[in-house]
Formats: sequence, structure tokens, C-alpha cells
Amino acid sequence: MKSMHLFVAAALCAAGGVAQSQNYPTKSVRIIVPFPPGGGSDYIARLIAPPLTKVFGQQFIVDNRGGAGSTLGTEVAFKSPADGYTLLLISGSFTTSPSLYKNLKYDALNDMVPVIQTEDGPYVITVHPSLPIKTVKQLVALAKAKPGQINYASTGQGGITHLATELFAMRTGIKITHIPYKGTGPAVIDTISGQTQMMVAAAAAAVPHVKAKRLVALAVSFPKRVSALPDVPTVMESGYKYQVNNWHGVIAPRGVPKPIIDRLNAEINKIVKAPDFAARIANEGLEPTGGTPEEFLTLIKREIAEWAEVIKQAKITIN
Repeated sequence: MKSMHLFVAAALCAAGGVAQSQNYPTKSVRIIVPFPPGGGSDYIARLIAPPLTKVFGQQFIVDNRGGAGSTLGTEVAFKSPADGYTLLLISGSFTTSPSLYKNLKYDALNDMVPVIQTEDGPYVITVHPSLPIKTVKQLVALAKAKPGQINYASTGQGGITHLATELFAMRTGIKITHIPYKGTGPAVIDTISGQTQMMVAAAAAAVPHVKAKRLVALAVSFPKRVSALPDVPTVMESGYKYQVNNWHGVIAPRGVPKPIIDRLNAEINKIVKAPDFAARIANEGLEPTGGTPEEFLTLIKREIAEWAEVIKQAKITIN
């Protein structure tokens, strides 16, 4: 009899979740972006919000909550009710935080449920034109001849560009000197001016300056060449096992009913696979992905483990 009661209770809960998803949403939905306006995460959130508003008939509002390396906005999202009315737009920084911050007030895996990965793209290994090099192998040879004398810019201590460059140094066996900046803009400006000689930059930040010949692109961190820079090889083509992806995706607080997650996944899949979305993100050097929540969770778990190893080996800390 007890097992029958449990079965009935489970069936009622499932039916309630389906009914809730059929009526969802009945009010506005906020998409928290854990960064200030103007960055890559903000750009993607503002691309998907209008079509979601159109298809669901309720406003999907972008809510920028920057601070503490994206952990502040993430904490706000995870403390919100698990009803589908708060979503979180994440990037690779979500997978680095568990190893960088010792006192996180959330569990990156157990406090969330994945919805979908929206897109993917490369970082670009760039150098100042004054360096007498055009390839990754030439960069490695120069760095080995002058250990520690090549300065590289990053968007900040512990940021993805910092970790991506440290991983590059590990895989190529070189020693280069880190110069952290407060954001992409200052880091790119100083690399263009020659204050720093190298930067592993997101394609959106690098491509315009490469095309204007203010920076030299040696390689992309993707497993294949990209349409934005078709003549630039991958790092793997140069013989080094190195890949870093610049991705974004949507997650929600754990406990959001599965039917709501499934509806969001289905609609965002349609959005990211539309020709207009692909055309707009192509200018940023990105490609649409989509897929299932399970596929996105696999990516998140893998990157949490990979970045933990990089952070440990490079002895990277956040002051």
C-alpha cells in the first residue's frame, strides 16, 4: 500500500510539472548575465531574449549582475526560486570558479540544471607585429630563446584568457610573463600598442585588429579553422595538443520542473539554429551549437575538471 501511495504521489507531481510547463510563463522571465553590459555574455543574452519573448508571449529581460568574476550573479541566480522565471547565461568562467574561489556560496554542479549550449568559438593566439614571427612554432622558438621575456596580456587574474594562455604555455613548454588587465578592452589596447607582445583573445576582440593588421594571428584554439579567419591555422595543425573553446549557454537553479527545461531547450534550439542567429554571431567568430541539456552538462563537467588541473599546475590564485 505504501508503494502505491508513493507511485500516486510521483504521478501527481509529474502531472503538476506538465501542467505548469503548459502554462509557462505567466509573467516575465529574467536572464541573469553575471557580467556588466557590453561583453560577449551580454551580447548572446540579448540575441536570444527577443525571440524568446516573441514565442512565449512574456518578456524575457536581461539582468546584468557583474562582479567577483561572475560568481556574484551566479549566486543571485541559484538563490532564486526554481520555477523557471530566473535563468543564468554562463560562459567558460563558470567552470573555472570552483577551483579559483575557495569560499563559493554555491555548488557549480549540484545547484543548477543545464538548459542548452548556445554557441561555440575559438580564441586567437595573437602577437604584436613587431615580433619577427608568423607561426606558433616560431613563437615557441622565440619564447624558448628568451624565457620570461615575452609579456602576455589577459583580461584579469584567473580569467579565461589567463588560464588559456597558461595552458598554451604548458602544452608548448614555454615560459612567458603574465600582465593582467581589467577587462578585454585595456588588454587588447596595450597589445596593439606594444606594451605587451602577446594575447590569447576571444575571436570577437581579435578579428577586427587582425584584419586591420594591428595584430598578427598565429593560430586559433578551435579544433578546426574558422570562417572569420580562414587562412589562420589551428594550434593543433602546428603539432601541439591544445584546444580552448569560447562558449556560452543557459542554465537554471536546480529544481526547475523538467517539462519547463525541455520547453526552453526546444525553443532555444530553434533560435540558435535559425539563419539569422548564425549570421549575427559569425561576425564574432562564433558558430551555433544547440543540443540537449545532457550534452551541455557533459561539457560543463569536463571543463571543470580540465581547468582545475591547469589552475593547480600553474598555481593560479585569486588575491
